[in-house]
Amino acid sequence: MAPGPIIVLTGTPGTGKTSTAQLLASSSSSSSLSPPLPLQHINVGELIRDKALHDGWDEEWQSWDVNEDKVLDELERIIDDRPDGEGLILDWHTCDVYPERWPDLVVVLRCDHALLWERLEKRNYPMNKIQENNESEIMQVVLDEAQASYPAEIVVELKSETPEDMERNVERILEWAKVWREQRAREAEEEG
Repeated sequence: MAPGPIIVLTGTPGTGKTSTAQLLASSSSSSSLSPPLPLQHINVGELIRDKALHDGWDEEWQSWDVNEDKVLDELERIIDDRPDGEGLILDWHTCDVYPERWPDLVVVLRCDHALLWERLEKRNYPMNKIQENNESEIMQVVLDEAQASYPAEIVVELKSETPEDMERNVERILEWAKVWREQRAREAEEEG
């Protein structure tokens, strides 16, 4: 059996990436996909912290100084070692560090900047970090990075402001995964 898809789920901090990724991973095993398509959720930010894939803590920005080479080496290992048929959801606020060959789908979650500001305040982000992330969302920095880094046909922008948006987004991604798997099965038949 071939490996499952690699789905990059990205967006400005506060757009709902982790909640969406968790729901997507749990829903991927449901009966709506027959047979189920297991998707493992990799929270890249947690991976960076837990595996020390950084060069220390930046006090001003209240974040890790990410070592991209270490991150890519660790993710390459995860990608290579995953069980047959298993897909991955890479959940991180940036996407342009991944090699173009990795993702089968890049989903950029977007959110109204006023709502995003409220979400980041609730997380107790420092003001400079709230302002930077809010400006990033207004200027669609993550979307532009995704569009500049990957083929247009695999980059999708989705609104992520309400629980209903999240549920629709998960349904849409699962439908994409179903079609993706069917296409891979057809290609394998044609080759075999």
